[in-house]
Amino acid sequence: MKVGMLTAPMGDVTIENLIDFATRAGIQAFEIYAHKCAHFDPDNLDMAKRVADLCGQAGIEVSSLAWYGNVTAADEAERRDGQGHLRKLLDVCQEMGVGVLCCGSGLPPAGMSKEDALRQLSAPFYRELVKRAADMGIKVALENWFATNIQHLGLWEVIFSEVPDDNFGLNFDPSHLIWQGIDYLHAVEVFGKRIFHTHAKDTEIVAHRLAWVGNQVGGWWRFVIPGLGDVRWGAYISRLRSVGYNGVLSIEHEDSAVGREEGFIIGAKYLSQFI
Repeated sequence: MKVGMLTAPMGDVTIENLIDFATRAGIQAFEIYAHKCAHFDPDNLDMAKRVADLCGQAGIEVSSLAWYGNVTAADEAERRDGQGHLRKLLDVCQEMGVGVLCCGSGLPPAGMSKEDALRQLSAPFYRELVKRAADMGIKVALENWFATNIQHLGLWEVIFSEVPDDNFGLNFDPSHLIWQGIDYLHAVEVFGKRIFHTHAKDTEIVAHRLAWVGNQVGGWWRFVIPGLGDVRWGAYISRLRSVGYNGVLSIEHEDSAVGREEGFIIGAKYLSQFI
């Protein structure tokens, strides 16, 4: 396995400086957030190829391109734009030699359940996208952000029943499961063949706050850097290995208590002991 990072928080950093930071921090892979920023522009194929070349020269893997926009938006223009962006990113992946496209299942429009949104909006789009991706040798991986249409494991079953293609799977993130009370280790066992990429993000359960207000209000959990929360990383990584996953642990930095660079450094140091 390798320790990687989602590059989104460092959008103001050039690719040269990002590579320099990653090398010093012990980060071996980039999940490049595919929007226009200092180190990447999905509309500029020459820039994208240069990023791939420089990463290759530095020994840094581009583990995926990532974009988590709303492909099931109620507004048809927004939905069309989001879906079109992912279609474009398949071409960028191919040009760069990147084998995984990370994305989202979309948010449910008002008045529609998540299951109905999956069946009626997500599934038709992804049936088309993953077939094209398969022809290009690319896997499509959905992040299980709790706010999206694949909030829980029952909804995972729905989308993979609707879109059973072998190259359609998960960017597995345990942080969204643990605070919901969902067994993330068992989820790895059940959906192991669908795990194409992973987010390394932790969740701290603030026990005294939970005991005071209960689980029907917010504020009793927060996202933190791996090792600073309640995810059992040794067990999680062991379970990933047991289902054949040997890819990237991509640090997603959403911890407001530590600085940008500091968080990635802490996370990389902690995760490296397991790999």
